[in-house]
Amino acid sequence: MPRKTDIEKKIKDLKAFYRANGRMPGYTEMLDIFQYRSKNAVYKLLKRLHVLQVVRKEASGKISPGPRLLGAVQLLGTIKAGFPVEVEEQQVEMINLDEFLVRNPDTTFMLVVSGDSMVDAGIYEDDLVLVERQDTARSGDIVVAQVDGEWTLKYFMRRKNEKPCLEPANKRYKTIYPEQELLIGGIVKAVIRKYR
Repeated sequence: MPRKTDIEKKIKDLKAFYRANGRMPGYTEMLDIFQYRSKNAVYKLLKRLHVLQVVRKEASGKISPGPRLLGAVQLLGTIKAGFPVEVEEQQVEMINLDEFLVRNPDTTFMLVVSGDSMVDAGIYEDDLVLVERQDTARSGDIVVAQVDGEWTLKYFMRRKNEKPCLEPANKRYKTIYPEQELLIGGIVKAVIRKYR
């Protein structure tokens, strides 16, 4: 059985291949990646990686990425944002951030935020917004929209007896009423901010 450090290196190599190619390698490619001489050695390693949740085995026999390969992190419970309380750490489950944040990978994209018109919605300059592409929105959705030929990030608002408009989340900016057209490009599903 491979040593722990050897397994970690193999997981790292598999991750590198998956990130570079957007797919899992075939058995022949794994011979090269893991520097093995036989497919039997690859098979044994894959069994071990399956137990470690690095890979999954589909019903068809194909190998797909498991939670550990996709970057799952431990969910340890909840934390109060009010007064401090004593909490015991307990692993509740593993969460894969890609699966948690992205429901439809084929229609999801990210944008870097520029400007401060959405700060009261908690969206700041240099944040990343995760957007699901669609051409309709409900009143109150934060949208990526094209208004009179220019793109912006705002609240989509539709009030009774009024034309749809785009509303900022900063009192320094005015509501935008389209002069010609307003097209919805997508709905913001998440905001990502990295600290240091």
